Amino acid sequence: MSTHSSSPSHTLLWQSLGLGLLALLLFCAGADHQSAIGFDSRFVLFAKEMLRHGPGFFPTTYGQPYADYTSASTLLVWLFSLPLGQVTSFTAWLPTAIASAVIVSLVYRLLAPYSRTWALLSVALLLLSNTFISETRAVSLDQMLAAVSFSVFYLGYAHDHFAARRHLGWIFLLLVLGFAIRGPIGLVIPTGMLCSYYLLGGQWRRLFGFGFSALLLLVACVGLLLWLARLSGGQAFVDDVIRMQFMGRMDGSEGSSDVFYYFTSSLGNYALAYPLAILAWIVVLLERQGEPGPSLKLVRLASAAALVVMIGLSIPQAKKARYLLPMLPMAAIVAAYPFQAGSGRLMTWLRGLIQGLWLLLPALLMVGLVVLRRKFPDQLDSLTPLLLVLGLLQLVALALLFKRRWRAVGLAYSAVLAVWACYIGVFEPVQHRLYDTRQFTQAALRLIEADPAPVVLHRMGKDAKAIKFMVNLDRDLQPQFSDQAATLGQISGPAWVILDQSDLADLPGSALAGLAPVLSGRFDKNDFVLLHLPKPAAVNP
Repeated sequence: MSTHSSSPSHTLLWQSLGLGLLALLLFCAGADHQSAIGFDSRFVLFAKEMLRHGPGFFPTTYGQPYADYTSASTLLVWLFSLPLGQVTSFTAWLPTAIASAVIVSLVYRLLAPYSRTWALLSVALLLLSNTFISETRAVSLDQMLAAVSFSVFYLGYAHDHFAARRHLGWIFLLLVLGFAIRGPIGLVIPTGMLCSYYLLGGQWRRLFGFGFSALLLLVACVGLLLWLARLSGGQAFVDDVIRMQFMGRMDGSEGSSDVFYYFTSSLGNYALAYPLAILAWIVVLLERQGEPGPSLKLVRLASAAALVVMIGLSIPQAKKARYLLPMLPMAAIVAAYPFQAGSGRLMTWLRGLIQGLWLLLPALLMVGLVVLRRKFPDQLDSLTPLLLVLGLLQLVALALLFKRRWRAVGLAYSAVLAVWACYIGVFEPVQHRLYDTRQFTQAALRLIEADPAPVVLHRMGKDAKAIKFMVNLDRDLQPQFSDQAATLGQISGPAWVILDQSDLADLPGSALAGLAPVLSGRFDKNDFVLLHLPKPAAVNP
């Protein structure tokens, strides 16, 4: 039994809750009334249709159930949106922000009994990781799954090392929640992480008992999912669920199929935590001396859980960077370990390298912003307040060099504030301007409502750009879809046609040839136009 097996103090509890609350405030800063872009569009549309028609077992698009997800995450957005009567970026992002804050709180709870410095620096490295930042400020099912997975790992570890109750019922409830949010992978990932903990601890009875119970739970959840799918849309919808939630993620039809994708791409996608975790392990192996203490044992357990996620997710052909989020808390724990380890020469050098990166980040960001403003003056026009903030943070970081007690934590959180200020103040607004779809859609809708007629979306994809058009509507609409220019020739007026400006060259010979656009504008970083096909003139007998 660990020397840290006494119950966590009330002080530790309130510290972790307070840190989680501060993180939540950071995650939600400036989140209200931004337009939905990219992958968020799909989930915002789910929530909007749920507000109009009420909840169901599956979210809907165009009034039809959508097979790739259950309604679990959409229900959370719906609940937060009910008091306002509308879906905003704040209500859409809030479930993800809460999940991220839970991760922050539990990372601190896990490590603080060993070292509060280690705990705070692990949280800082978590907050400095690229994918964590971008997914926290979005609707991210994978971030919610990361919170579920880390919670399961924490409960298993706390029972053995902090004399906490085993909470087996909570663990299985979390597995069900993971399945509800992310499908089969949402149950398999946290199960694998906890099984790796039991395996390294030699707890064979718990390993096989828990693993077999989780397998039975997975079978039950899959059966329930398919039964609900049959209730929602019949056998055809069941087939869609199987194809999208099972086969589509295994056959490489989504994302990268490179077997080493996660191990290589994470050097950028999960920087700084992932590359620093690799460096930390290299130094540990080079300076290995004597029996490992409790801290190094925890690092081994965290590393094993991270590898289970990385290897397990490498088996399906479909791979996307965000799928790997459950690995990130473990990588952050390992990356911050040099500040908990002994004073070997290489470990001292690595601590200096990490603190040097934190020290220079505000200045590097200032230089980067100045260079980008000269290159993109139209997009970056008012950076003076942010440059002043970064300059102040750089001065604070320089002053902290002479405060040995606060140096590491102070430098880390100066870097955190600098990175998040740049993301919220510059990157996010620019991204929303470039990929905005709301301005064009609302202008088009005003013209359509003034002269009602069927709406045709040409080459927009029912599950692609068309979603980005539909998400900006506050009412139901059943558009027609056209994939080829020949199809447009069969359309009889009156009708409104929305298409990419580059597709106008394919229209000669159709009824739309020669029509001047009644509206032009930017839509999802492309130039789009709205055409109006009038009603055919009556032919005199």
